[in-house]
Amino acid sequence: MTARRRQERAQDVPISLSTVDDRTLLTTGYSNLTQIANLTPSLTIRGTNARNTYLNIRGLGSNSTQNDGLEIGVGVYVDDVYYGRVGSSQFDLIDLERVEVLRGPQGTLFGKNTTAGAISITTREPSFSPEFRGEISIGENGYRQVRASASNALVPDRLAIRLTASRTLEDGYFHNSYNGKSLGDSDNLSLRGQLLFVPTDRIRVKLIGDYAEQDASGFGSAWVGYFTKYDNGATIANNIIDRTTRLGYAQPNAFGDPYARVTSVNAPTTSSMRSGGVSGKVDVDLDWATLTSITAWRYWNWQPQNDTDGTALDINPIGGTANRQRQFSQEVRLASQGKRTIDYVVGAYYVHQVIHALSEYRLGADYAAWNNPNANRAIANYAYTGFQANSAATPKTDSYALFGQSTWNASNALSLTAGLRFTHEDRQACYDQYMAAGNDLSLLSAADRVTAQALRDALYPATSYFRKVSDNALTGQINLSYKIAPDILAFASYARGVKSGGVNVGQLPAGVSGIVEPEKVDAYEIGLKTQFWDRKITANFAGFWTDVEDYQAAIAEQIGTTTSYRRYISNIPGVRSRGFEADIAIVPTTNLRLSASAAYTDTTFKSYPNAQAPVETRNVSQTQDLSGEQLVNIPKFVYTLAADYSHPVHVIGDDALYLRADYNHRSSYITDETNSRYARVPGYGVLNARVGLRIDGERWDVSVWARNLLDKKYYNAMTAAATGLITAGIGNPRQIGGTLRVNF
Repeated sequence: MTARRRQERAQDVPISLSTVDDRTLLTTGYSNLTQIANLTPSLTIRGTNARNTYLNIRGLGSNSTQNDGLEIGVGVYVDDVYYGRVGSSQFDLIDLERVEVLRGPQGTLFGKNTTAGAISITTREPSFSPEFRGEISIGENGYRQVRASASNALVPDRLAIRLTASRTLEDGYFHNSYNGKSLGDSDNLSLRGQLLFVPTDRIRVKLIGDYAEQDASGFGSAWVGYFTKYDNGATIANNIIDRTTRLGYAQPNAFGDPYARVTSVNAPTTSSMRSGGVSGKVDVDLDWATLTSITAWRYWNWQPQNDTDGTALDINPIGGTANRQRQFSQEVRLASQGKRTIDYVVGAYYVHQVIHALSEYRLGADYAAWNNPNANRAIANYAYTGFQANSAATPKTDSYALFGQSTWNASNALSLTAGLRFTHEDRQACYDQYMAAGNDLSLLSAADRVTAQALRDALYPATSYFRKVSDNALTGQINLSYKIAPDILAFASYARGVKSGGVNVGQLPAGVSGIVEPEKVDAYEIGLKTQFWDRKITANFAGFWTDVEDYQAAIAEQIGTTTSYRRYISNIPGVRSRGFEADIAIVPTTNLRLSASAAYTDTTFKSYPNAQAPVETRNVSQTQDLSGEQLVNIPKFVYTLAADYSHPVHVIGDDALYLRADYNHRSSYITDETNSRYARVPGYGVLNARVGLRIDGERWDVSVWARNLLDKKYYNAMTAAATGLITAGIGNPRQIGGTLRVNF
């Protein structure tokens, strides 16, 4: 692994990390970060789409939908290049060498400063000998995947090329009864080209270009329940039963079997995503150190089309935020060769990022009757029907940093590591919300015009502002490690991390600042890495305690009893994350490997006295005290059990039958920012398995696999609306398929 910018054995590195190698990726068939997270319990990934992906390590990182004015607390790197938006990492990952998940604040060794951790993805580099890998997979529900990579020398020992391509298609699991089509379809294409130039034995130059696209239809949700009374017994005015009765509407399969996966939406629900970039990495061997330069330019385009009411009624036919993101980064670092009394890494980093965001929200002909039955119906219909509010935002970021880390190897057993980072960030953003379409109110009488305008302004008032902020932060870490025995390493560390402040880009309620303050993190950790029985048993343990000040939390504030929301970021006084992790692997024979990984994460608000109240108590108070309560989207306990077995057989020659099974379980968790009890997802576990035959020394590989082998029925999200409607995201059912691989 290379977490400390040099090749090291993972067991010799005194930090908490998880590594998934290429062998594991092949035997599991996992090809994206969400699947890989099943192998790393401290990593949690969940989302309704690529832009709104929640990515957390040890319960911290991002707790809700994204705000274009800030980054999340987990950094994603592909071949040493930082990806500024989490959505740009949600494509298929192809031709990988390894994935490393680093836990806790990062920034003294490389790249962007992060407060929760980092995910480092390393792809296979060009080879100077001929190499080809190809595979085709076919499965239930229209699953089709083709992947291939080829590499060879263009100039012997000097110039090599590697080309990689992948295409994955799958039908959605939800049936849209409105038009007879499925929801959740996806079509992913990923391309990558690399050139490796080695002009001398001391210089390596690697150029990478990549492109990816994804077209998908939105995921459906099931109406799984409702309540018409608040906790104190008062009736919810204009509740879901009132609304459906008033409009004579019946949602297909409402409150029936949610696993029938039937819904009805009348407007297009799609997304289109494009991403790509180029990078150049130069390594120069100076004998006493290695000088590295990494230059990269990237882009990410996101275009959604959402039916935000989720019904066949014409309520909110258009909604969503499109993004056009561009970034440039430059990193230079100098790293010692290692294995000396003093090892070190020093460097400088710069990244520029600009995002052009455009949000569109249109109201339909049924909006007035659904949301505002007490208004003058004629005026409300005229004001709302066809009304569209757009908002444009252009956040920009320039981040500059100097960093360094040094390790004093006091003896063969004792090492002390210290690192510092100074970061300066300039952020600015303009925001403009305006009417893009709608009936002409000047045709109304003066009194009716005032009434109609007030109805519109209550939802989407004309708003315009510009904010800028600059932050300086000094962060760092100190780590003490001691080898109790050659294969037993104990360590303790403290790290200080800061996530810079930023600008809220969105419609803000009165009293909410457009500026978000920096998030400050103090992380403490102890760990033990051990190997026994001639390294046939590996057992690693870690305990952690993290205090966060001015936690940057996402707020979703419902506008009255409508289906519209204001979403923004607010600083919460304090958050605490504490817990322990264990990773155990047993290899009793060369043919069998058993592993277990577990993470207990208690991530709570230390102080949050004025949180938004859940819908079930909102008639009594608009706020509640969430101090001591668990953060959203974070299960307290997650574990993974896995087994790999192979047995030699003789079909052609050097052949082997193999079996892989892994079981991932997570405890219950809340998926609503108000911690509504109606939004608690019950715990669940999913078993995946693969059985295959490797033929002729792995030249050929044919396998049959199953995802969710036991066909576990589970929810992955739940939401309680102000109407009393409870909806749920439904986990995928069992899927069986087969894969054929070839290697030359």
